[in-house]
Amino acid sequence: MLDMATHRPIDVLPDRSADAFADWLRQHPGVRVICRDRGGNYAIGARAGAPNAIQVADRYHLWANLGEAVEKTVLAHRACLHPPEPAAEEQPEPAPVQTALAPDGVRDVHGRERRLVTRTQERYAAVQTLLAQGKSLSAICRELNLERGTVRRFARAESLDELLFKATHRVTKLDPFKAYLIERWNHGQTDAAALFRELLEQGYRGGKLTVRRFLHQFRGHHHIPQPGPRPIKPRHATRWIMTRPDRLTDADRAYLRQIRDRCPELDRTAEYVRAFAVMMTGRQGGNLERWLTTIEGDDLPALRSLAIGMRRDQDAITNGLTLPHSSGAVEGAVTRAKAIKRAMYGRANLDLLRKRILAQH
Repeated sequence: MLDMATHRPIDVLPDRSADAFADWLRQHPGVRVICRDRGGNYAIGARAGAPNAIQVADRYHLWANLGEAVEKTVLAHRACLHPPEPAAEEQPEPAPVQTALAPDGVRDVHGRERRLVTRTQERYAAVQTLLAQGKSLSAICRELNLERGTVRRFARAESLDELLFKATHRVTKLDPFKAYLIERWNHGQTDAAALFRELLEQGYRGGKLTVRRFLHQFRGHHHIPQPGPRPIKPRHATRWIMTRPDRLTDADRAYLRQIRDRCPELDRTAEYVRAFAVMMTGRQGGNLERWLTTIEGDDLPALRSLAIGMRRDQDAITNGLTLPHSSGAVEGAVTRAKAIKRAMYGRANLDLLRKRILAQH
C-alpha cells in the first residue's frame, strides 16, 4: 500500500484478497482516490471498504491488456502474415528437382518433421486429453512433469496450429544469417567452425552450437535450395500495430501497410489501437463508451472479449483515461519489496518483512 502523494509505502497486507483490502480501508477512513491495476479483488475490496473513493485503473495495465488482445487477433489472422503468392504470369520456371528440400520452420532439408514440432504436437495432445478428464493444471503439471506456465499455454491455446505457428516462427539471432549459411554451404564451405567465424565478422552474436545445429541437417547434401520468403512474425506485427507510427522505421511502416492492405481485420485492429492511444495520451476518457460500442459491434473476438472485461470496470478505466493519477510508483515499490523478500527468504515471517519494507523507504 502506497501513499500516492509521497510514493512511500504505508502498509503491507497479508494477502491479495478483497476482504483484506476492504478491512484495511475501513480501518483507515478518508481515502479519496485509489490507484490500482485491473485485479478484480482490488476493485471489489475498494467498493466494499471505501465506496465513496474514486477508483483509477492504471494506464500501463490497460495498454498491456490491449496488447494481449492485439496479439491474439494477429495470431487468429496469421494467414495474412504470409507474403502473397506471385501472379501466374510472374511465376519462374520450375527449378530442377533437388535432392534436398528448402528448410522451413516445420521440416528440415530431408523432409523430416522438426523435433520441436513433434514435441509441441505431443504435449498439446497430452494436455488436452488430461483437461478433458477433468484434471486441474496442477495435476497435469505433476503428471507430465512440466512447468505450470507451459501447461497453461497449452491449455489456453485455441488450436494446435496457433502453438505450432508460435513455435516455428520464433525470433533467433541466427535468422538474419541463414541465407548466407546456405549460400556458403552450396559453394563448398561445410566447416561449421569456419562459418561461425565468418558470421562473427558480420555481427552475429549467437553461439557456435546454434550454428552447428542448423548446419547439421545439411550433411549429405551438396546443394541446399534457399527457403522462400518467410511470413512476418506475429510479435513483429503486434509491435508495429502497438507502436506510434512516427516511431516506426520506414521498412516497418511499409510492412505494416502491406499487412493492413491484405487483412481488413488487422486494419481495423490498428485503427482501434490508434483511437485508444489518442484517448490515453490525450486524457479523453469520455470517448471510451463510443470506442467500446464500436468494438462490440465488430467481428474481432479477442477485442470483443477485452471490451466485455472493460465494461465490468468501465468507471475506473474512464477515470484512468481522464485523471492524471497513475500507479507507476507502485511498480518500483514492488520491485524493491521483492528484493527484500528474496534476501530474507525462509528466514522470517510477514511481520519482519513488513517492518523492513516500511523502514527502507
